[in-house]
Amino acid sequence: MKSAALANDASALPRCADMKEVRAEIDAIDRRMVALIAERLHYIDEAARIKADRDTVRDDARVADVLAKVRAEALRLGCDPEVVVAAYRALVEASIAHEFTAFDAKRR
Repeated sequence: MKSAALANDASALPRCADMKEVRAEIDAIDRRMVALIAERLHYIDEAARIKADRDTVRDDARVADVLAKVRAEALRLGCDPEVVVAAYRALVEASIAHEFTAFDAKRR
């Protein structure tokens, strides 16, 4: 797992020899990311189960907090914070939509 080096320093990641290796590394990362998104969605489902009021599903202060935290982590890791925030903004919006669906399903 080459990306473990990123936790401390992005410059510690190894260089790839060719595009085949680049694509293999990206595919491996994507598999790990999908597993993490699935885990995150489990907790979104938990939030939908726990929340008593549909009006609490969207929490703009929490959205801002999450985006600020991921921006800070991107900066700490030395990667482009705009890419990270854009990806997280999409993830958060999709997660909120998922939570609304899960919240509404528990009422049926």
